[in-house]
Amino acid sequence: MSELRDLYQEVILDHGRHPRNNQAVDPETVHAHGHNPLCGDRLRLSIRLDPDGKIEKIGFTGSGCAISTASASILTQVVEGLGREEVEALFKKFQDLVTSDIETPVPDDPALGKLLVFAGVREFPVRIKCATLAWHTLHSALEGDSARPATTE
Repeated sequence: MSELRDLYQEVILDHGRHPRNNQAVDPETVHAHGHNPLCGDRLRLSIRLDPDGKIEKIGFTGSGCAISTASASILTQVVEGLGREEVEALFKKFQDLVTSDIETPVPDDPALGKLLVFAGVREFPVRIKCATLAWHTLHSALEGDSARPATTE
């Protein structure tokens, strides 16, 4: 668990300080806003879908804590090229990972890839909402629900 904790800290700090895809996508097909009222994280995801409905390009803008920013950064890397059903399946796996009991072994699931570092969030339950904000926002965007901000409430 110590190695995973060290990797968690290293990846979170790297993506928090140097987020990937931290820009709006233009032109965009869909977008959504997200807000975590607990700690004030705010983000906007902009997405361009290809003709088959797969994510061709995704970016985010906004401000938030290191965990929220790192989660949005990694999310943009892992979902490009995926369709709605694949994104929803990955979101479920991610949600299960970060909300499982601390004693639950970290799954050996190659589909999670880089996202496995977020298993460390389980040690800090109040930070789960930070880690999942970008995912809830992505879900809203793909569902076409951009009228109101996605929240972690």
